[in-house]
Amino acid sequence: MVAVLHTTLWCGATIVTMPAFDPEGFLGAVEEHKVSYLPVAPPLAVFLAKHPLVQKYDLSSVKMIFSGAAPLGPETEKEVEKLVDCKVFQGYGMTEMSPVSHLNPPSAPRTGSIGIAVCNTEAYIADENLDEVPTGERGELCVRGPNVMQEYLGNPEATAETLMENGYLRTGDIGYEDEDGYIFIVDRLKELIKVKGYQVAPAELEELLLSHPDVADAAVIGIPHERHGEAVKAFVVLKADAKATTDDNIKDYIAGTVADYKQISTLVFTDVIPKSASGKILRRMLKEPPYC
Repeated sequence: MVAVLHTTLWCGATIVTMPAFDPEGFLGAVEEHKVSYLPVAPPLAVFLAKHPLVQKYDLSSVKMIFSGAAPLGPETEKEVEKLVDCKVFQGYGMTEMSPVSHLNPPSAPRTGSIGIAVCNTEAYIADENLDEVPTGERGELCVRGPNVMQEYLGNPEATAETLMENGYLRTGDIGYEDEDGYIFIVDRLKELIKVKGYQVAPAELEELLLSHPDVADAAVIGIPHERHGEAVKAFVVLKADAKATTDDNIKDYIAGTVADYKQISTLVFTDVIPKSASGKILRRMLKEPPYC
């Protein structure tokens, strides 16, 4: 409402909406109305980078694509930029932050990053004790500013868990900061997989899977393991003309890139990855029938 609808109306621009996502309807609307700005969630960015339909439509009117709601890997970001021939910007926010805290400056965007803190907003990366970590180390993103909420209405317990006494809000997202203040989000704190005591970020493996030429979509979850605590399980949607017809083809591709504890233990081919209306992967559904 704030980041897309209100901002666009405030600028006096035209908004093209759809009742539900339809691949041909979406691409056709961009071509017909000569849409110049596309706000998308990462799954839609993957669609733009991977789906053969995209090349059948004229998307030359698009000047900027803005991605939010979940991490978008740098390789996918580059693929979209190449195919659509425009710049992809990432940003970051939450309902609890009204809703934006970080944006990539148009004059100096950084691939794979959500950008830098917006005006009057402070942020740092925290360890388990909520102390600031050194530059480049991973931890939880914490944000303070006039955009941060006062409380969860009628829920003091949740408020105490999320808001620190110094005014910082715990976002629950894991990331790191580079030497120039740009933040890179890795994954959700609650979605990290713990293998042999090491933390594995599903989004990192999903981005690697999507870089495989035969993979159209992917999702990663943790499953119980008797000796290692958890193991990595991947769900993969293959392209129609895929040559990788066995799980070993995909597993070997990943194994040559990541550390031993990040390797995929179980891989399942599926027709679709369950996602919310905003495009986020519904990992809880992957742990229920018919996926498990």
